[in-house]
Amino acid sequence: MSHLPELPVTFRPSRTRAVLLTAGVSIFVVITTVAMLLEQLSPGERASFVFTGALLLGVLVLLSRPKVVADESGVTVVNIAGSRHLDWAEILQVNLRPGDPWVFLNLSDGTSLPALGIQPGIARQRAIDDARTLRALAEARSIGDPEQHHG
Repeated sequence: MSHLPELPVTFRPSRTRAVLLTAGVSIFVVITTVAMLLEQLSPGERASFVFTGALLLGVLVLLSRPKVVADESGVTVVNIAGSRHLDWAEILQVNLRPGDPWVFLNLSDGTSLPALGIQPGIARQRAIDDARTLRALAEARSIGDPEQHHG
């Protein structure tokens, strides 16, 4: 890849995120509206409807959270339940094989870390391009600093 993007750069499944957040807000609004319109519901039952809508919205917000942020210091992988910062030297390989649900990062400690922020779900070509860009950044950063190449 001849030119790399300026850092920091954030990779996230924008279309999937938009669908999840739109669905979450819509579900919350519909459930809350139904709860308010049903006159036979007690205040407690209405509250439980609204709580259920909020819970579903919360789950969809969590599912829309994944992203991968590359900056000068390395890569931060934000998945559904947590995040992890990696130095560039820790990333040995960026993989997105046909059929993979998302990118996997092979790390210098022998483990593999899923990076849900790059996933071919709705926007397959975008995920492929993002994976190639992250791979090129990782190769340029680890090769560019021979001190970090030891591990």
